[in-house]
Amino acid sequence: MKYAAIGPIAIHYPQRRETNDELKALFPNWDLDLIYEKTGIRTRYIAAPGECSSDLGVAAARKLFDQHQIDPASIDFLLFCTQTPDYPLPTTACLMQQRLGLRTSCGALDFNLGCSGFVYGLALADGLIRTGSVRRVLLVTAETYTRYIDPTDRSLRTIFGDAGAATLVEAADAPSLTAFQYGTDGTGADTLLVTAGGTRPEADAVKPRHRRRWPSALYMDGPSLIGFSVAAVPQLVQDVLRAAGLAREAVDLYLLHQATKKMMDQLQQCLALSDERMPLWLEDCGNTVSSTLPILIDGLRRQGRLQPGVRSVLVGFGVGWSWAGCLWQETFGGGESGGSQGV
Repeated sequence: MKYAAIGPIAIHYPQRRETNDELKALFPNWDLDLIYEKTGIRTRYIAAPGECSSDLGVAAARKLFDQHQIDPASIDFLLFCTQTPDYPLPTTACLMQQRLGLRTSCGALDFNLGCSGFVYGLALADGLIRTGSVRRVLLVTAETYTRYIDPTDRSLRTIFGDAGAATLVEAADAPSLTAFQYGTDGTGADTLLVTAGGTRPEADAVKPRHRRRWPSALYMDGPSLIGFSVAAVPQLVQDVLRAAGLAREAVDLYLLHQATKKMMDQLQQCLALSDERMPLWLEDCGNTVSSTLPILIDGLRRQGRLQPGVRSVLVGFGVGWSWAGCLWQETFGGGESGGSQGV
């Protein structure tokens, strides 16, 4: 039997870069110092008008192919995680197959998850590879959440940024992704949602949990999301460790979805982890939703902190509510793992 292994990763950001200094000039009444203290974010990238998630994902995938000499014809399956697809239909992954020149015998599908999506994508790739029907899966995560945010929305504009990430998941002889654990609680659907654009009439749509304070299409109840996270994530980590048969000390790094510094600080306190074991990586790109974990992995590889043999717990959590985690042992020894800013 073959097992999934995380290979090289490439990241692509839109060209437009928005800083807190720019926001301070636009909105002098916003306390950007206090906001930075809570979010930990100074810079975000914003998709241009007409620039879609597929554009970011395709650019990241092309960068992956070019920088790591990957033949597009070697890809057996494309998994595309996004909550901002190009269209309700056709499936965006099908459009990406054509643009990337993947063969027509390649499978392709979208799945709609946000901050938990990368770990779910790894699980899907692992399952496909274990069947023996595929050997190489291209896992692409890309979001343009900023399309859902009104420019005057202080609570969201200072947090979310757009990005695309392409991860090659390859067949390997030994398992490096194990102890997958999942969670779903639809009672939290009213804490992070966009109801416009679906087929359910707006009158019957899920209602925001509390009063909508801003005109953005995206609604987020930050306090409720923090409450959910500090309850679900420590239990998830415990379940992953139990399934893996490992003590907490046996794991080198705990790599969590990068939401905001405030949320990460609370989770770090709950998990009793040092800064070194639970790294923060969002200051220069913001919360990029499904791409935060591949961006984090790419960054740590560049710093030399993810050498072959390093054990990590990967954790995604958020919209839905949904959450997922697994144990991961690094096997990729390719040095720097793909590009960053692409213009």
